[in-house]
Amino acid sequence: MRSRYETARRILVFWTLFIGIGAVGGAAMILLDPSGKTMGMDGMLPYFQVLPFAEVVFQDLAFSGIALFIVNGLTNLAAAGLLLARKKAGVTLGGIFGVTLMLWICIQFYIFPPNFMSTIYFIFGFCQAAAGYAAWVFRRQESFTVNMADYPHIGSDPTRLVVYFSRMGYGKKLACEEAERTGAALYEVRSSERTEGTLGFWWCGRYGMHRWAMPIRPVESDLSACRHVTIVSPIWVFALAAPMRSFCQAAAGKIREVDYITGGRYQNTAEEMDALLGLRHTGLRSYRCRMGSFQEIKK
Repeated sequence: MRSRYETARRILVFWTLFIGIGAVGGAAMILLDPSGKTMGMDGMLPYFQVLPFAEVVFQDLAFSGIALFIVNGLTNLAAAGLLLARKKAGVTLGGIFGVTLMLWICIQFYIFPPNFMSTIYFIFGFCQAAAGYAAWVFRRQESFTVNMADYPHIGSDPTRLVVYFSRMGYGKKLACEEAERTGAALYEVRSSERTEGTLGFWWCGRYGMHRWAMPIRPVESDLSACRHVTIVSPIWVFALAAPMRSFCQAAAGKIREVDYITGGRYQNTAEEMDALLGLRHTGLRSYRCRMGSFQEIKK
């Protein structure tokens, strides 16, 4: 599967280089002619001279050039270097320096009349910050793994079964921990639709919004042989995930006893699974997950 992190990282590299090189070039031109006449910026100087300490730092544009060089030039080039070296800090700094650019432009909004350059660079800063945040999120998501060797007791009690569907691996971790605790066997519900990646996210959202069932591969486990089944299901658009809806439809009348683990406390999800399975659940536990960090939601 194509890495969303790599895509976001490349976009962030572009923005850090674009902003960094532009800032260094602009600063160099200012410092070569601090009066600003060469670039037609001398008309900006009166706006600076109403600021505090103007008689010290704003007699010309030299201070502005130095600030531009340091705040938006060196910082972004340093972040670009870290990103090209694939250092984790590059992602964080690249996003932060996008916010820094927006704050820089906010100062310009306060000092100068409305103008195109300030507006477009504010948009550039927002795009850089958004790319940094996306890269940070995708990196954490793609680095999340479940090591089956950490769960040696799975399958020690063949009369129990944990059934799960997991798009990102978070549901799998919950299922493995439950199976390790009870000794249950594991069964993964697999969809025949694409659920991975960004396109998969939006495709799953479509199913979630309409409360549709999603086609799944035939259920191969002998559910009637289990005395207890635990169903681990994510929540899609405040309701039961579409593949688990299909599983419950296929499992109706075959499960003797069931409890649920869901990604968020939604009683309607438990009630829907009860209706599809034709029985009453013995327990419901809910968890909140933020990029692999779990917290149980208490009643």
